[in-house]
Amino acid sequence: MERTDSDTWDLASSVGATATMVAAGRARATNAEPALIDDPFAEPLVRAVGIDFFTRWATGELDAATVDIPGAPWGMQQMTNLLTARTRYFDAFFTEAAAAGIRQAVILASGLDARGYRLAWPAGSIVFEIDVPDVLAFKTATLTQLQADPTADVRDVPIDLREDWPTALRKAGFDPDQPSAWSAEGLLPFLPADAQDRLLDNITALSAPGSRLASEVSMLGRDAIDAEATDAAEAFSPVTARWQEHGFDVELGDLGFPGERNDVDEYLGARGWTSSRTPLAELLAAVDLPVPARPDGQPTLSDNYYSTAVRQ
Repeated sequence: MERTDSDTWDLASSVGATATMVAAGRARATNAEPALIDDPFAEPLVRAVGIDFFTRWATGELDAATVDIPGAPWGMQQMTNLLTARTRYFDAFFTEAAAAGIRQAVILASGLDARGYRLAWPAGSIVFEIDVPDVLAFKTATLTQLQADPTADVRDVPIDLREDWPTALRKAGFDPDQPSAWSAEGLLPFLPADAQDRLLDNITALSAPGSRLASEVSMLGRDAIDAEATDAAEAFSPVTARWQEHGFDVELGDLGFPGERNDVDEYLGARGWTSSRTPLAELLAAVDLPVPARPDGQPTLSDNYYSTAVRQ
């Protein structure tokens, strides 16, 4: 089912299921030999959601040869490789921001992100997590059952990003006069183009000088979950058909918003930010993971980039 401006979801449906897929990829990377990232909460969170397909991937019961199509531009193994590189990038971003003295972090559309529990935050750090109420309530309850202790002052901001989240963030104790570290990880392609601009405008309005923003940016022209092709349906249909054989029935190709959008670095640059970008291909190569091939000159995921912007 295609997205609408008023649709809803939980962690097992629509765009919410992508948060579970991301956590499954992080669990797989954590359980690798040797471990590629460190997220001990990913697997138990995926188990708690209860999507059997993702649980079996997270635990290693499924292998790539079973669920992926040889030569296809996208699959569970490609997704896990991407998430390995992406997780390492955002972990380093928050660690470096904290080392620079920033003590408030905002994780937009936090999903099953557990950085407030697994990173070594300095004393006095506050981590604000913004997501829809059902998602945050589920994650907090599950982590409580796991007896997980936060490593920072984690504050839930239960609100849809399509609503007045800046007001909700301030009410949770966010101080716009202090520098902050923001993350937009796996978020922007799931927003319409105008909503992406509003999000960046709101972040700018709330960011004191010295604030930082890390973003994952698609260069595919249509949307980032298009998975190396300009036609999402064409890229995803054969892959998701294979996944459906194993019980997963969410059509990932329907979850993004098509159409051209402003480049994040250029948009922020016009609003007082200075950005530096790192191509995904570089992040993959840094951990000896394969870089996706470019079929027939088409854009691929390796053309995507990760941006760290600093508010001047």
